[in-house]
Amino acid sequence: MSYIVDRRLNSKNKSTVNRQRFLQRYRKHIKKAVSDAVDKRSITDIENGEKISIPSKDINEPVFSTGSGGVRSRVLPGNKEFVTGDQIKRPEGGGGGGAGSGASDQGEGMDEFVFQITQDEFLNFMFEDLALPNLVKRHLAGDEEFKYHRAGFSEEGNPAQVNIVRSLKAANARRIALTGKKRRQVKELKEEAAKLSGTEDPIEKQYLADLLEKIASLEGKIKRIPWIDDFDLKYNLHVKQPVPKSRAVMFCLMDVSGSMDQATKDIAKRFFLLLYLFLQRNYEHTEVVFIRHHTSAKEVNEEDFFYSRETGGTIVSSALKLMDEIIDERFPPSQWNIYSAQASDGDNWNDDSAVCYRLLVDNIMRKLQYFSYIEITPREHQALWHAYERVEAQFPQLFAMRQLISASDIYPVFRELFQKKATAAA
Repeated sequence: MSYIVDRRLNSKNKSTVNRQRFLQRYRKHIKKAVSDAVDKRSITDIENGEKISIPSKDINEPVFSTGSGGVRSRVLPGNKEFVTGDQIKRPEGGGGGGAGSGASDQGEGMDEFVFQITQDEFLNFMFEDLALPNLVKRHLAGDEEFKYHRAGFSEEGNPAQVNIVRSLKAANARRIALTGKKRRQVKELKEEAAKLSGTEDPIEKQYLADLLEKIASLEGKIKRIPWIDDFDLKYNLHVKQPVPKSRAVMFCLMDVSGSMDQATKDIAKRFFLLLYLFLQRNYEHTEVVFIRHHTSAKEVNEEDFFYSRETGGTIVSSALKLMDEIIDERFPPSQWNIYSAQASDGDNWNDDSAVCYRLLVDNIMRKLQYFSYIEITPREHQALWHAYERVEAQFPQLFAMRQLISASDIYPVFRELFQKKATAAA
């Protein structure tokens, strides 16, 4: 029988390894519970953990049992009533005398197993199947990341890089090479001396004494070989190699015009809060550019984007023009993965929707990896939606649009827009 002992050290949180195994085993139940929790809570409360319930029947451990039939012999401890050959009467009612024999007025039971997942675990399950579409690695001249890789061994280095195993092997090989001939001579001389041991012949006694003196001399020389020397030391060699980065920028465009009532703006803000949380958690090198617009567009910081009360008319093209200018100035498409998410109620000024169409088709879409548009309205779609439908028809892989009616639609629509897609093999 083989025994496997897991000697991996846990982190400061005890039982980390076992917990990860547990989460992996019941992934399906946890993902469903996380999805249900997102539907029930507000987006601003999305970062907290969650209590997960798993039916007890799904956490039973597998066991071995014998099949029906056959002859079995068992020894039952503590038996004072029966002897071999006695027959045991079947319980009345056909039951096994278990606890589940009818209705009960007690509110206790073992139907579900409940445990708490942490904030990080909750977000991991929440964003597990999501990704920025078409993300590619781009080489950034002058702004590279470097990573150290093992590149063999070196004869020079600092004490922290000493490879003990290699150094000991080198020292052992050196000692064997330098003392091999002397050890063979010592072996031969000892064999010869063993033959002369116990002799009474004065000449042989003198010869034996000479042999023992020679053996002592050779053993002294062997002992004087240093156990380890400076040139035995081997050092781990690490070389610095550039690592291409997946750099991305997300443009968040939000309509704050007078046609957007407070409820509609709250839904838009919640969508962008979820998007911002997703980007910050999953992509280390993702920048976010916030643009608010009414009749004019302005780049703002995170605080103003979510909480400023500025309002006005509606000219959507102003936001698209500003985004295009910022791309040309700061985010060349050859070095950046560029994404855009736009939220609006669909209202736009007169013929401005046609201007938006021309901006996207003629200029912006060829620079972007992905453009997502959400329209927050329960009404019929207006000119901006129909203009964007034409854009989607021309760029089906790069452009996506969805409608939001209530806050409960935010997470399902978000998953649709950023669902991880299987990439074709190169």
